[in-house]
Amino acid sequence: MEIWLNPACSKCRSAVQILDAGDAQYTVRRYLEDPPTAPELRDVLARLGLEPWDITRLQEAEAAELGLGEWERTGAARERWIAALAAHPRLIQRPIITADDGSALVARSEEAVREAMAREDGAGPA
Repeated sequence: MEIWLNPACSKCRSAVQILDAGDAQYTVRRYLEDPPTAPELRDVLARLGLEPWDITRLQEAEAAELGLGEWERTGAARERWIAALAAHPRLIQRPIITADDGSALVARSEEAVREAMAREDGAGPA
């Protein structure tokens, strides 16, 4: 399993504490230092079952600068959103956990982190 995180984010630090307490095996991707590519974002979005605007942090200053709040949320605009996330990784919601079973979760709650751990163990949702 892999966790995309920003070490300055309290939700990310909390997720890591839960993973560590549960002896989970995972790798860390500091996505601000190692931004995901557009293909990686497409893959994670498919695994999440979400659209790029669903994982965009619209409250960030960069979002306002880009005018993201006004962008269309349609299939035709999807690649524009993905390109913005790839170019401005700070806009990506965090943490995101990708499990070896092919699933992924935006793990902003303890329950979501535990669900990711259960998926990794093959036990299904907790």
